[in-house]
Amino acid sequence: MSSPYPDLNDPALRDRAVRAAQGQEAFDTLLVNGRVADVATGEVRDADVGLVGPLIASVHPRGTFREAGEVIDLGGRIVAPGLIDSHLHIESSMVTPRTYAGVVVPQGTTTICWDPHEVGNVGGLEAVRWAIAASRGLPLRIIVLAPSCVPSAPGLERSGATFDGTAMQEMLSWPEVGGVAEIMDMRGVLARTPLMRSITQAGLDSGKLVCGHARDLAGKGLQGFLAAGIESDHEITSEADLLEKIRAGMTIELRVSHEDILPQAVALFHKLGYVPQTVTLCTDDIFPDDLVSRGGMSYMLRRLVQLGLDPVQALRAATLNTAMRLQRRDLGLVAPGRRADLVVFDDLTEFRAHHVFASGRHVAENGELCEALRPDPVAAPTETMKLALTTEQSFYIRASGAHARVRTVAIPRTTRWGERDVAVKDGHVVIPEDAALMAVFNRYGASDVPGLGILEGWGEWSGAVATTVLHDSHNLAVIGRGEADMMLAANTLIKSGGGMVAVRDGKVLAHLELPVCGLLSAAAPEEVARQFNAVRDACASVTTWNGHTAVIKLMIGASLACNPGPHVTDMGITSGMTGEVVTDCVLA
Repeated sequence: MSSPYPDLNDPALRDRAVRAAQGQEAFDTLLVNGRVADVATGEVRDADVGLVGPLIASVHPRGTFREAGEVIDLGGRIVAPGLIDSHLHIESSMVTPRTYAGVVVPQGTTTICWDPHEVGNVGGLEAVRWAIAASRGLPLRIIVLAPSCVPSAPGLERSGATFDGTAMQEMLSWPEVGGVAEIMDMRGVLARTPLMRSITQAGLDSGKLVCGHARDLAGKGLQGFLAAGIESDHEITSEADLLEKIRAGMTIELRVSHEDILPQAVALFHKLGYVPQTVTLCTDDIFPDDLVSRGGMSYMLRRLVQLGLDPVQALRAATLNTAMRLQRRDLGLVAPGRRADLVVFDDLTEFRAHHVFASGRHVAENGELCEALRPDPVAAPTETMKLALTTEQSFYIRASGAHARVRTVAIPRTTRWGERDVAVKDGHVVIPEDAALMAVFNRYGASDVPGLGILEGWGEWSGAVATTVLHDSHNLAVIGRGEADMMLAANTLIKSGGGMVAVRDGKVLAHLELPVCGLLSAAAPEEVARQFNAVRDACASVTTWNGHTAVIKLMIGASLACNPGPHVTDMGITSGMTGEVVTDCVLA
């Protein structure tokens, strides 16, 4: 049986490490005058750390050894394991893997589990191959998971590809793939549909991870979901939901992208007296502005400590717990024999990374990379908008008479069905002033007729917004009022290859171009963040919505058909838990 870590288990390297640990040979790098965050014991203790190649060779009392190729005085700073993000979508940050690494490595993240679900839905297996190739040769270890739900809700939406059990088997055969990414088709899992049964079984047969998405599942449904062989969830909605899933044996991927749940999570951990071993931390979906300005995993740690969680327990969830989940025995501890993935923090309140090491290499210092990243090794997939330009008529809900009754999608995020009476003029519905129209166009050539629905509870609109970042099939969605503005918004993105745009009174207010799969930009992260901020602010200006969640975030999730409740997709208004598809919202 071959070694899982050939770079660590070279006998000559181990010989050097053993000698250095006993003072018989110099270390390559010696970190002195530091304190070690021991996530095994919960201590923060004085220690020096000696590195040999990619290995930690020794963690010893201060001043024990002095011989090293390089000695770095930490001045009392804290050495911790490199942070491990247990679940994320790089695409949510709208940058390429190379750019993403350049942002998060200086923040202290050295390993991530990437579900390239978004590019997979756009470009199929070739896009997943690109994701793997684009992840190689970076100071960030990227464990790629195989997208399981392409599309996420079969029969309720159409994406750019369809992955079945055979496709899953192929991806799981690739050495870079660490398992099955979040299985989102909860209805299909519980009904044991042939598609979801074959995808789940491929994961079980591979012996790799089988990850889940169990939003609002409880009781018998949750038990059945786990009985299928699915192991994890990040869709936590309350303290009670979290406790039930911990008790059920799930690995929890507690996420910062929905930080309103964090106070309840900390309250539960205090009641339990500790953070369970099965709790890991993740970012899931982080917008580019937040990634650049406040950070990903480092921000998650700050928030948990601000909420009263012990910092070493928080670090354990971000390191050792995740390493154990990933079956990566080389990661997660500052200990001899482990991989030298290390972050040196100024303190355990702000979690500002002063030094970062990846496999023993000094890769970042004071928030900057120590050396330039390699160029992208492969061309990124572009030209994914297979859609003709729209017309104003594309946004008509046809009806006869002077009035009609229509079904609506009421309340953002936690959607429910609604009904209301509307006026009809010139053969089509007049959208009420307190409502908005949502149109979703299939951008992969399946149809040029959009799914249409009326949204209630989104405020009053005076323009339109459009996006091709649309979980999870990433079709083209337009939300707003006024057919002319909606047409302009849609056509702007069709011409630019995808992205986000806000329009009012026939003028483009802000436009973020995302030509890679209609999801990503190769521009510098600060520039992507600036343009995203401009679009976010412009989107907020065309509606009176003033809820807790920004309208741009509501828009991106407004077509998430696998979740409970009605959602507008390219096929109409669909229901994730019943399978209903309403192609005409007019009742009478």
